[in-house]
Amino acid sequence: MNTNYEISEELFDYLLVVNPDALVSKDVTRIRQFVAAELNDTGMSGAPVHVALFRSAFPERFQEDFVTMLEEVARKQAGFAIYTSKMDAFRHADGHNSVFINVANPKPLIELHRNILQAFELKPQTFKPHIMLARGLHDAEVNMVMPLLAQQIFVRSFNCHCFSLLKRPAAGGKYERVKDFVFGDIEHMVGSLFNYAA
Repeated sequence: MNTNYEISEELFDYLLVVNPDALVSKDVTRIRQFVAAELNDTGMSGAPVHVALFRSAFPERFQEDFVTMLEEVARKQAGFAIYTSKMDAFRHADGHNSVFINVANPKPLIELHRNILQAFELKPQTFKPHIMLARGLHDAEVNMVMPLLAQQIFVRSFNCHCFSLLKRPAAGGKYERVKDFVFGDIEHMVGSLFNYAA
């Protein structure tokens, strides 16, 4: 029996996301630019716009199994609409804060998140779907931007018919797209043209 195996494999950071359409992404980027200008920090405005669903780090050799399991989740999933609403802030345990856009109808995303966890036999977790505007902010920075953001309501909607798997080396770097997983029950999505097929 050969027991010569790699002790320290390179880990990759895998991220599952739902991407808003181009119009919503553009509007979110505009708000991020406003926040960046207020805080004099241009670094945050160029990050990808998405709703993060799930994140895990593991060696690349498990990627194929991961993809197969996600294909099964997507195949059973029906499309749905996502609505955004007000902007909010959250204080993390480390004392830093995040500023984000709330999802007004979180149930379909919470259900999708639960299905993903079940596929990997993981315990249910608390999940609050949102679109990140800025992270790692100090209290003073939040106090500067939240009075301006809290007065606005960001009412947008977009159809969700897939999720995407991204990856990057766990040591850091830019995420690259691995695969998009299109939902299997897209023809029953509310507002779909397929509803009117003969």
